Amino acid sequence: MSDTADTLPETYSGTAVHRVLGLRVTPINRRRWENFRRNRRGYWSTILFLVVFVLSLFAEVIANDRPLVVSYEGELKFPILFVYTDEEFGGFLPTEANYKEPFFQEALEAGGGWALWPLIEYDYRTPKAEGPFPQAPSAENWLGTDDQGRDVMARVIYGYRLSVLFGIMLTILSTIIGVAAGAVQGYYGGWLDLVAQRFIEIWEGMPFFFIILIFSALFVPGFWTLLAILLVFSWTALVAVVRAEFLRARNFDYVRAARALGVSNAVIMFKHLLPNAMVATITFMPFILTGAITSLTALDLLGLGLPPGSPSLGELLAQGKANLQAPWLGITGFLVISFMLTLVMFMAEAVRDAFDPRKTFT
Repeated sequence: MSDTADTLPETYSGTAVHRVLGLRVTPINRRRWENFRRNRRGYWSTILFLVVFVLSLFAEVIANDRPLVVSYEGELKFPILFVYTDEEFGGFLPTEANYKEPFFQEALEAGGGWALWPLIEYDYRTPKAEGPFPQAPSAENWLGTDDQGRDVMARVIYGYRLSVLFGIMLTILSTIIGVAAGAVQGYYGGWLDLVAQRFIEIWEGMPFFFIILIFSALFVPGFWTLLAILLVFSWTALVAVVRAEFLRARNFDYVRAARALGVSNAVIMFKHLLPNAMVATITFMPFILTGAITSLTALDLLGLGLPPGSPSLGELLAQGKANLQAPWLGITGFLVISFMLTLVMFMAEAVRDAFDPRKTFT
């Protein structure tokens, strides 16, 4: 380890970020970070992916059919955060105000007020009043409208956020279950490992889409329902990798010494052996993320995914298929999904290089 530390540049002995956070960076982690940065395509893809994802987290601020701020009769109101009734703007209805109606505009002018609207004045559910639909891209609707008059740009922003959040949650849960299962199998071995391996082989051989069809008939499809169904089949992705690492390392001298000192199996597994398996696990996680996003998109395309009206990229592809006279629907869906998956794959390449022990400083 000391030889590796001597070969590291002085500039990586402690970055500003690490000093601010008070983190101690080991030489091997500094080497991994440098390898990650050397993959320029993966490094910039990661930055671009994070920037777009963070922006999508504020989708309500970017695309909404409610103003961000309203000044009415000298009082500031925030419709994006709170619900205001029609009565509060001089109307007669106790329901939520419709900020798109001409009455609202007249009430603002009469009260000497103003409204600050988002960049896109449409929510992913907001239909346009004038048809026919779908409509081609224009200054009002940058990517056009779908066959229900909803703004495609707004649906892309919300759909991107939904897809990435779904993929991240499924990846994290699958990793936790898969790592735990592989660790137990590899550490204990014997009949437990044999029976578990046969069960996983049978489980992975089950017809996935037929089971999805059955569940779709039994349960109302939704975000959490789909997450649970896909989790049932995706947790096996990391079992083989973690199991192999534990089988390899369980008879090492330091493990035998820990057993001789009376250290519990749980401590040996998750404190001493698991860090070795996490290198391969972290390398595989971007591929699990890609598979999760692709699965959600495919199910939505087939009509087996999220409920109708949800901001789904797969539903946008289905609309493009059903409306060949509106090519902007299919092209937009294809480009957004390709952009997302390409960034994730380039990120995976950079992570692979970061944890590759053969890559060192020159």
